[in-house]
Amino acid sequence: MKRSPLLLALALSALASPLFAAQTTVPPNAAAVKPPAGFRGEFFDNLDDVEEKIMALAEATPPEKFTWRPAKDVRSISEVYMHIAGMNYVLLSFAGIEPPKTNGDMEKKVTTKPEVLAELRKSFRHVRTHVEAMKNFENAAKVFGKPTTNRAVLVMVLSHLHEHLGQSIAYARMNGVVPPWSR
Repeated sequence: MKRSPLLLALALSALASPLFAAQTTVPPNAAAVKPPAGFRGEFFDNLDDVEEKIMALAEATPPEKFTWRPAKDVRSISEVYMHIAGMNYVLLSFAGIEPPKTNGDMEKKVTTKPEVLAELRKSFRHVRTHVEAMKNFENAAKVFGKPTTNRAVLVMVLSHLHEHLGQSIAYARMNGVVPPWSR
């Protein structure tokens, strides 16, 4: 008796379908993992992701590449990271949060990998600590004289971080560094 290839394919897919179904079922602990609640949770979920990527990329970059820049008048790798750290302070100042005292222009003075990593961590702790303490995201704020809210300031913080994460990914790839999360 000659068997049809179509009939054989249908039989095999019927046998295999329970295997595929088992791979796509919801894990038993999925109900315990809840999406973040409200703006605060959404902010921290996003901050966790971007901070983790910025730090992983900075850590993956060899120390000798921290002085690399794509052109003469463009920020170096360390200067981009110090710009991120500095703006974490400056942007929160629009929400009335006092920035810590720094020793002058961090972009020019903080250049070694260990110093850069330490300053980045410090700036992310600053953001986390002050946003956790923030009572009302709708409180009035001013950004360059324009009225807005604390919520808008925090959206700017995230936007700024993502902008420079993209820049840092490009810089890293130009130097043969593959972002750790995409390996």
